[in-house]
Amino acid sequence: MKPSCLLLAAMSVIAAGCSSLMLTQADFSWPIEDVAKVDANGMVREDRYSLSFNVKPLLYAETRDSVNVAGQTIRIIRNEQGYYFITAKDFKNVYVFRQDDGRFKIEKTIPVSKEGLSSPAFNQREPYIELVNGDNQPIMLTKDGILKEGKK
Repeated sequence: MKPSCLLLAAMSVIAAGCSSLMLTQADFSWPIEDVAKVDANGMVREDRYSLSFNVKPLLYAETRDSVNVAGQTIRIIRNEQGYYFITAKDFKNVYVFRQDDGRFKIEKTIPVSKEGLSSPAFNQREPYIELVNGDNQPIMLTKDGILKEGKK
């Protein structure tokens, strides 16, 4: 009888160790967008959020140019679920990324302008990310796409 009790106790300890610890009700959102300059190597660095990444593939996707990147301005904001929304002047899309083992992985490409954005800006409007572009109607975004057009 003792061996079965020891086996049961060992299995309980192993099972308890396998359960994952989860901290819920986390909010990953940034209160305001970050406007970051691209350096000559295609890197964007944001010290406030300890964030840096290479945007050359993104710039190439929008402009078909990954050489003339220095001085470009990228707009970034993070929603409460931890997804990053990225766009820039003259972009036709907003790109939604998630973190994935030391890199950003594309979650969704959201078409927002046929002509290209003239003066984009992001706002946190929980549970949405609001995209404002000059005098155009604001667009409410989620990680899945456009939820609705806002009112100006």
